[in-house]
Amino acid sequence: GCPVGLSDLRLVGVTFWGFDRRAHHGRLVVHRTVARDVARLFGKLYAARFPIHRMRLVDRFGADDKRSMRDDNTSAFNCRYRNGVCCTWSMHAYGLAVDVNPFQNPYFKGDLVLPELAGAYRDRSRHRPGMILPDGPVVRAFARIGWGWGGDWHSLKDLQHFSANGT
Repeated sequence: GCPVGLSDLRLVGVTFWGFDRRAHHGRLVVHRTVARDVARLFGKLYAARFPIHRMRLVDRFGADDKRSMRDDNTSAFNCRYRNGVCCTWSMHAYGLAVDVNPFQNPYFKGDLVLPELAGAYRDRSRHRPGMILPDGPVVRAFARIGWGWGGDWHSLKDLQHFSANGT
């Protein structure tokens, strides 16, 4: 029932710097057309020593986006609707979106903050490890491959979110 089949997806293995200042290996599933770009992008983040807390496939969380976010999991493909509401597919369902460090880079609209306990990270003036900043290496790396950032949105902010079409 997903908008893309398995033949259109690729498993990408990457090395990333953890919050413990050690190299770790993680995996992301992305659309085949962006797999090489995404792999190179995470190579640039590794070279910049940008810390990533965790990177596991969403299968480990039963494909539950909220559970994955609560675990501060950087992820990509997830066959789900946008905002969990039928019937508009999220760009994650196409393998064309990546969420990076959800806890340090929460989604917020009005009083709603996701993940729920990440409210302190709404304040972007105090830079902490893993935070995505407008002029930082994460935004620059995704911009180089033409992807938009949810931190640039006006009606809400999704600071963890990058996608091929900017939504």
